[in-house]
Amino acid sequence: MTDEGELLPSEEVHIALFADIEPISFAQAVKERKRIEAMKEELQSIEKNGTWELVKLPKGKKVIGVKWVYKVKHKPNGEIAKYKARLVEKGFLQRKGIDYTEVFAPVARLETIRMIVAAACNIGWSMYQMDVKFAFLNGYLEEEVYTLQPPGFEKEKQEKVYMLRKALYGLKQSPRA
Repeated sequence: MTDEGELLPSEEVHIALFADIEPISFAQAVKERKRIEAMKEELQSIEKNGTWELVKLPKGKKVIGVKWVYKVKHKPNGEIAKYKARLVEKGFLQRKGIDYTEVFAPVARLETIRMIVAAACNIGWSMYQMDVKFAFLNGYLEEEVYTLQPPGFEKEKQEKVYMLRKALYGLKQSPRA
């Protein structure tokens, strides 16, 4: 996308697939009140969680950009249930050994989950399902990571950045945090 908000030729293909569904730029999303509310809700959750702190960028440190990703959640009957906005780091800009040291995500194998469920059923344990909202946003970062202020929600123009205390989606180290 250009600085004026125009699409590049390589991005035009996305319009054909998602033209009426979800915006692909902040400039498109900011025109809809429900999208602005979704972005505010995301930022409130991030700030309530203590994810970042507004600071001046130290000399010699690199800042990572962010972008908004938009999603429409539907009910089973097809009606719109909720408009979502997620702030995502441009983690592809991170350099191994400088911005992060390892990428590791503990993942449970399906066989292990099946074994635990079978054992719980045999023993008679109660089981509950839960969804952890903002799961990636709970892990503390070991590295110093600085990010730009979210587009449209800058608190101090050009002078300050956010130092991340906890992981955000898109960072290379988010899964292990």
